[in-house]
Amino acid sequence: VSTQSTGGLLKRFISCRADTMPQNEHIELWQKRYGRRLDYEEKKRKKEARMDWKRSEMAKKVQGIRGKIFAENRRKEKIQLKKTIRENEERSNKHADGDVVAEGAVPSYLMDRQKVSRAKVLSNMVKQKKKEKAGKWDVPLPKVKAISEEEVFKVIKTGKKRKGQWKRMVTKATFVGPGFTRKPPKYERFIRPSGLRFKKAHVTHPELKSTFYLDILSVKKNPQSHLYTELGVMTKGTIIEVNVSDLGLVTQSGKIVWGKYAQVTNNPELDGCINAVLMV
Repeated sequence: VSTQSTGGLLKRFISCRADTMPQNEHIELWQKRYGRRLDYEEKKRKKEARMDWKRSEMAKKVQGIRGKIFAENRRKEKIQLKKTIRENEERSNKHADGDVVAEGAVPSYLMDRQKVSRAKVLSNMVKQKKKEKAGKWDVPLPKVKAISEEEVFKVIKTGKKRKGQWKRMVTKATFVGPGFTRKPPKYERFIRPSGLRFKKAHVTHPELKSTFYLDILSVKKNPQSHLYTELGVMTKGTIIEVNVSDLGLVTQSGKIVWGKYAQVTNNPELDGCINAVLMV
């Protein structure tokens, strides 16, 4: 038998063995049945202790694009670590126990002394952040019905024989901005009809109980899809930014508020107008 034929047979045998061998989790199964090595925890602890040293050595040696990626990942890790430490940070809090009445007799030299209670509390900054995070997306319509792409986009056939089906016409209300210029018709993938473009919205202030006709500045977030947000499609539940400079709203420092978010509460393509509620 020649050397070439022997090599071919060996390769075929190895490939067959690789295909027929069971691909099971043998290591995990062994650990479940018989446990780990007695020194597993100690070895793991030592390995983790060596990781800082290895990481610093890696940071010194790595160069070029790998060095940039390594530094960026390390920076993100440190930011996350600092956030975790700050969230779990506790400080001492002293306050007088005025209302607590001690049981039994109190000596005369302790009668006038004010008792102080000590407690560990989370920092106010973390509490404030948690409150802000909880109320960040507190919107008038928390849930909206999903819309399929077939409903939003109508397929436009192109070409001499009408075989090209890569163009789409948007069938929902859109916002394109003041400086919008269409692409040449040949290269335009998403067609936004001028009859369905809106520049203003009827925005209701929930506290003032009054409605204002305000200019739309941008489409911030469409819950249906990121593509709809990019195209400026406005459906029920979409967060839009409106110009509230005419309302005379001011910040705590006295600056005039220019734009505020509002949520669309109707189906604009059916009603022919946009109704929204201001997010105060």
